[in-house]
Amino acid sequence: MSSVARVASLPEVVLRPASGNAFEVTVEQLATAIRLGVFTQGQVLPPERDLAERLGVSRNTLREVIAALRDSGLVTTRRGRGGGTVVTYAGVEPGSEPRAAARTGAALADPLDFRYVVEPGAAALAAGRTLAADQRSWLLESVRAVRNSPDNAAHRLADSRLHLAIATLSGSPMVIESVTRAQAALHEMLTAIPVLRRNIEHSNDQHDTIVAAILGGDPNGARAAMEEHCDATAALLRGLLG
Repeated sequence: MSSVARVASLPEVVLRPASGNAFEVTVEQLATAIRLGVFTQGQVLPPERDLAERLGVSRNTLREVIAALRDSGLVTTRRGRGGGTVVTYAGVEPGSEPRAAARTGAALADPLDFRYVVEPGAAALAAGRTLAADQRSWLLESVRAVRNSPDNAAHRLADSRLHLAIATLSGSPMVIESVTRAQAALHEMLTAIPVLRRNIEHSNDQHDTIVAAILGGDPNGARAAMEEHCDATAALLRGLLG
């Protein structure tokens, strides 16, 4: 087994230098990070200088991006001592978005197929690494946070964070980027269907199995468990969205 270096936080691995249309790409990255729970409600975004450097944009561009996020209701800005840009997004109640806005047909199948390719691979890679004690604790805390979420919106965000944590522990920046894309598409679709308690219970049990395989150093088991998990979610979405 190979080792993987400790990653301090999800923002450090999810956010990457923008390319092409810097403003639009940076808006997409930060908005996606907020909607997937990489930055949580009440959290202050990193200092402007640090965030601009990580995203590879000028501070003027970053200020314009923050203004766009503020206009969209995702963040607010506090002035004065101890201020900064604070996340206000608390998640979306699953089933609250109109089904007409959800993907259907081929537009539904493509992201589900993409997810089926990348997420089982991420779990297998994570299981093949030698994880440090704090990484193991982080993974356990992440899976417990999903099961112990106080409401449906918080559960959706905690679920995304767990999958991103698994991708992070794969040690591959390209895998992390791919899983982030898959989770962003999945989040969009799941907000269009109602919460089904039986499915949540089933999903939580599958998460436990995936994490146990990763912590047990079982790549094949982790891959198989994640494939089953992806299959179950895909079947639910195909059935309810068409």
